[in-house]
Amino acid sequence: MNNICVAHRGFSGKAPENTMAAIRLALALPYVRWMELDVQLTRDGVPVVIHDFSLDRTTNGHGKVKNMDWELMQRLDAGSWKGRAFRGEKIPSLEEVLSLASGRLHLNIELKTSGNLYPGLEKAVMELVSSKGMRDEVVLTSFDAGALQRVKELDSRFRTGLIFDSRLGDPTRKLQELDCSFLSISFARLNPKLAKLLAERGVKIMAWTVDKAKEMRRLAEMQSDIMICTNRPDIWGDTFLKV
Repeated sequence: MNNICVAHRGFSGKAPENTMAAIRLALALPYVRWMELDVQLTRDGVPVVIHDFSLDRTTNGHGKVKNMDWELMQRLDAGSWKGRAFRGEKIPSLEEVLSLASGRLHLNIELKTSGNLYPGLEKAVMELVSSKGMRDEVVLTSFDAGALQRVKELDSRFRTGLIFDSRLGDPTRKLQELDCSFLSISFARLNPKLAKLLAERGVKIMAWTVDKAKEMRRLAEMQSDIMICTNRPDIWGDTFLKV
């Protein structure tokens, strides 16, 4: 069984996404070997783990992540929206997450940016990863081609991955242009022909976001080493680890 379980923003089916609570729940499952998370920059340049460009959906704060300093962001509640049990959960810094995951989980770190939204994001993330000695445990992914190019310019040893969700276009050509060896793709866009082509070119595939056992089995039948990114790693366990 090679279809690795990737916890999407931690165990986000049970805990608030991209929080230490969600990460700890994912870590408690021995078969979770990878985790996907999202990183942006505060106004004062601290890499933080949050998906939306806005604070409104997952915290009691308002406005854009890029307009808030880290000190103020730490005061926000990022858990109550998910349930009373998570009241007071904070937005973690990337450094906190790396410290917890080091030696325990590989990380798919999505650089959440577009154009010049976050100048210096790539460098800040790469310096943190390198300081923890985790370069070989991390792949840096993005929708933004410029971000992936900047990573390679700063340090070509970092593994990079393209996030692809277009109905049109050829991801294989784009991967080659960007020197990416990893493709993060919506499971609905993945088919046996594309999976075979990518495998032949040495590209690692991660399919997202797969929360139903039926779809997990379909992907496993398509190719034995497609990584399955899910909000529900417990369903992955029930699907593939049943005796």
